[in-house]
Formats: sequence, structure tokens, C-alpha cells
Amino acid sequence: MKAYPDRLCFYHEEKLVARHSRSYERNRDFEDPDHPKELIVQRKKARDQHLFQRFLALSHCSLDYYRELDKRHLNSGHHIRKIVALAEIHGEDAVACAIADAMKLHAVGSDYIANILESRARKLPEPGALHLTRRTDLLDLTMEAPDLSIYESKTTTTRETP
Repeated sequence: MKAYPDRLCFYHEEKLVARHSRSYERNRDFEDPDHPKELIVQRKKARDQHLFQRFLALSHCSLDYYRELDKRHLNSGHHIRKIVALAEIHGEDAVACAIADAMKLHAVGSDYIANILESRARKLPEPGALHLTRRTDLLDLTMEAPDLSIYESKTTTTRETP
């Protein structure tokens, strides 16, 4: 450590590690505003890397999906964040299946994954029988008799061969 009238310099093996303004006031903390910036950047990168690892762990085709996502979208990190959030909501297995289906359909983006998951979660009622209220609604269909000669020729050839 070297103390100057206006600053304090801290060295490690003759390499400058930190420089702070000097103050003669007691019990007062001083911090260089540039020091925490590097830590914040490192934390953000670590958080993004952890999120990316969680995305890759979702499915065996996550890496291919990421490559397509990176080709088509400028903000692929935003899409990855959304997909990982969808995995927390809908479950990892459902999201993995949705990623695989999206790859087959060449649908790349978090919105497509969300749409696939929502459509699967939506329970549609079973279609019921068609109820016609008026006799005029009945369809008058005339159908021709089917040609069964095709089947007759097939059965005669199989009978002849023992």
C-alpha cells in the first residue's frame, strides 16, 4: 500500500490492484464507482450462463434449437429466459416435448413454444352428435352402389392358388 496526500494505492506483487481517494474523516466508507461495475458485469454473465445451462438441460435438441434461435433472432437470450420460465410453469418434460415439436415444424422462438404448450393444456370438449332441429335441415344424399368387382377378382385368384 502506498499512501499519497490525495489517494491510496494498493499493490499486489508490484501490480496496482486498487486506487481510492483519500479522506481524513473517521468511520466513513469510500468506494470508487468503477469497482462494482466489473463485479456486476461478471454476475450478469454468470447468471446468463446458468440460465443457458438450464436451457440446454431441458432437451436433447436444445442445442440445435439454440443455434436456430441465434440465427433468426437478435435477442436469443430473451427467448431463452422465456423458455426457461415456461419450464418452471409447465414442467420440463412438457417444454422438452414442445421444443422437439417446434424443431420439426421449424418454428423458432419462445412465442411458438408458449403457443404449443397452451394449445396442449387447453382441453377442448368432445364433439357431440349433430342435432337437427328442422326436417328441412336433413341432407338428401344419394350414394351410388359400390363396385365390389375389385374384391371378387382378388378372392378368385387366392382360391385358385393352393
